[in-house]
Amino acid sequence: MNPEEYEVMYQVEDHHWWYLGMERITRSLLERALPPDREARSLKILDAGCGTGAVMKYLAQYGEVTGFDFSAEALRFSHQRGHIRLAQASVLQAPFASRRFDVLVSFDVLCENGVDDQQALHEFARLLKPGGLVLLRLPAYRWMRGQHDVAVHLAHRYTRSELIAKLRASGLTPLHTSYANTFLFPVAAAKRWAERFLPQQHGSDLTLNPGFTNGVLRAVLSAEAPLVKSIGLPFGLTVTALARKDA
Repeated sequence: MNPEEYEVMYQVEDHHWWYLGMERITRSLLERALPPDREARSLKILDAGCGTGAVMKYLAQYGEVTGFDFSAEALRFSHQRGHIRLAQASVLQAPFASRRFDVLVSFDVLCENGVDDQQALHEFARLLKPGGLVLLRLPAYRWMRGQHDVAVHLAHRYTRSELIAKLRASGLTPLHTSYANTFLFPVAAAKRWAERFLPQQHGSDLTLNPGFTNGVLRAVLSAEAPLVKSIGLPFGLTVTALARKDA
C-alpha cells in the first residue's frame, strides 16, 4: 500500500461508513461462530495484517488480541491507538508458535501484491489451535478492479468458490461464506465503469469524502449484517469466509 494511505486510514477508520458497516458485519459473523457461553476475554485472537489497528480495538471485546503487519508505518499508527501486542512480520511467515490462537482474522491482506495467498492460508492453519476459527474478508470479482486497487496495491480479487477451494487446500474447513456490500454494488460497478472515462483518481476511494451521505451509506451497509450472518448474499463488492481448523 502507498505509505500515505495508512495516514488516510488512520484518520477515517473511526467514522467512515465502510469501516463502520464492515465492523457490524464482522461482529455478526463472530457472533455466529463463537459459543454464547464463552467467557469474555478468554480467547487468543490474532489480527494478521492489522494495518492501523482499528479492528484490534473492537476485537479486544472478545479476548486478548495480538496484531502484526508487514508495514512499519501501519504499526506506528497501531501504537498510537494504544496497542502493544504488535509485531512486524509477513503473513507468509508469522513469528508465533504453532497452535497458539483460537481465532485469526485477516482483512484485505491476502489480495495484496507480493502475497502468496495459498502459502499464507497454510500459515494461518499452522497458527490456529485445533477447532480454531479463521475469518477472512477480501475484495470480490476481478472485473471490478479499479483505481482504488492501484492505490492500495491490490493484486487480486476473489470469487466465493475460489476462496472456498483455497481454504480447503490449506486444511481449513469452510463453515460459512457470503458476499457483502451488495446493496451498493450497482453504484460501485457504475463508478468502476466511469473510471475509464474520468480523470485519474489520486489515492484510494477513502480519499473521497462521502460528506452528508456517510450516515446513510453506513446504515445501508450495516443492514446487510443479519443477511451475511444467516443466508448469505449472492454477490457483492466483498467476499467473506469463516472456516475452522479441524486438527
